[in-house]
Amino acid sequence: MDIRKLQKIVVSALEDIKGKDIEVINTTKLTSMFDRLVIATGDSNRQVRSLANNVQEKVKEAGGEVLSTEGEDSGEWVLVDLGDIVVHIMQPTVRQYYNLEELWQATPSQRKKAAEQGKPE
Repeated sequence: MDIRKLQKIVVSALEDIKGKDIEVINTTKLTSMFDRLVIATGDSNRQVRSLANNVQEKVKEAGGEVLSTEGEDSGEWVLVDLGDIVVHIMQPTVRQYYNLEELWQATPSQRKKAAEQGKPE
């Protein structure tokens, strides 16, 4: 399936269940493991699980493949692996703590430079 079509399906599935702060990060220049990272927030364990289930259902309906899911038991952070796209759905405190956006939006050299600028002299 085309990456843009898959991305559209994922974002639409998250919006259907009122996922918040949906962010899509292009990781093609950062890793060869996947092309996109989609991060969304759910307000409760139940909503996080529902968001993940809806993504899985919509992808399967469109003929896509869900490789695996992790974290559905706790519902604080659920990862849905679609191969080219990895979807992270988290509760607000978990998302704030791990801050995946910052981690994946910068190359290693940019992170090192930012860390050096933040050091007291």
